[in-house]
Amino acid sequence: MTAVTGHMTKKKGNMGAGSNYDRRDFVERTTSFDVIIVGARIAGSSLAYECSKAGLSVFLLDKGSFPSDILSTHNFFSNSLAMLREMGVMDRLLETGTPTYRRAHIQFDDTIIDGEYPETNGESECLCIRRTHLDHILFQHACEQRGVVGIEGFRVTDVIKEEDRVAGVVGCYRDGRTERFTARLVVGADGRNSVVRGLVGSQRQMCVPTDYASYVAYVADYRQEGERCVEFYKIGENLAIVFPTSDDLFVVGVMFPLDDHHWRNRFTIDPEQAMRSFVDAKFGSTSSSFPQRLAESRVALPIRGLLGYDNDWHQGMGKGWALLGDALSFKDPAVGQGQHDALYGSRVLTRILTSANDWESAWEEMARSYEQEMGSKMMSRFHMACQFTKNVPATEEQAAVNRLIGSSEEATQTFLGMYNYANEPEDLGAVISRLMQGQL
Repeated sequence: MTAVTGHMTKKKGNMGAGSNYDRRDFVERTTSFDVIIVGARIAGSSLAYECSKAGLSVFLLDKGSFPSDILSTHNFFSNSLAMLREMGVMDRLLETGTPTYRRAHIQFDDTIIDGEYPETNGESECLCIRRTHLDHILFQHACEQRGVVGIEGFRVTDVIKEEDRVAGVVGCYRDGRTERFTARLVVGADGRNSVVRGLVGSQRQMCVPTDYASYVAYVADYRQEGERCVEFYKIGENLAIVFPTSDDLFVVGVMFPLDDHHWRNRFTIDPEQAMRSFVDAKFGSTSSSFPQRLAESRVALPIRGLLGYDNDWHQGMGKGWALLGDALSFKDPAVGQGQHDALYGSRVLTRILTSANDWESAWEEMARSYEQEMGSKMMSRFHMACQFTKNVPATEEQAAVNRLIGSSEEATQTFLGMYNYANEPEDLGAVISRLMQGQL
């Protein structure tokens, strides 16, 4: 049975919360909307919420069902928590028991950078909540908004075109029935392998392939030293990252060169043993207690891997269509920006849609505004991700800069502030320049 939830503002009369109206029947008889959103996770559900507040009718659909998991760096820095609070979902997210944190412990080879993320928009905490909780809550929240109909288990197979404009979608339910829905705008919020992106012919504008293989585990009984924090280690050509997450678990990710077939084979044969052995071999020679603490933990869920991916940027909008979240731009998970970009992008796209009086005559102008604003906000972090994704050994100059950052509380906080947009890369450059001049 296809699950349909939500509330729709009808052409005549409103259907509010608590209505006994048959929403499935309503979907089957109401096939035209202002916006169809394909993909109902972070990007799609946040966009549905924003569009609802702007008075637009929304059909939010997903091929999967909720709650469900997905491979992701599911971390929100404090700037994103501010947006979640404004959306009205923070309390529900915190009711899952997911712990917050504000500290980062980072090791680049022999250099330690340890400090707290600066406050942004009144928020000082970060939150790494599992997608099983996050996506379900966001989807429910979107469907509770007036003007939004949400449907699970509907897979888009094609788009409808009227002359040179996208005008809707065609798809099928799990029972094989096909259906078509029309809209003024179709948004692909369906991830880095977006189906919508391919169907509308969005052009890829930038692409930087990663040099790394990545594996992720969820572990129980993991012990941290001192205040709860995110841990990040880059020793030589290998990386590891640890986040406190939901359900009394920690998410542990490791990355190593994609052409290291020895470790790729070991992870294929026995992922858990490979991860423990890898951490011992690559991080055991440092002063960090990370390998020992991982050895004392218990792997709670199957380990999953991602063997190669592109950091990419696509054309974001055209006549009758737009892309959002990872469908627009996927970045190396090590920088943890995907969640923020989905939330931020949903606001930008909604604002641009509501600023135009007549979409049909404004597609080019709206597309130009959307792409310029998204690039202006996100491009510096995209380039940060591209630097992380390449297996390039740290130069002596970079090692010296890392040591300088680690030795200064101001530089440490400015460095961490780049991740939550409290600071820009040029701010860190100015602090480092001043510190270097003081050493002369």
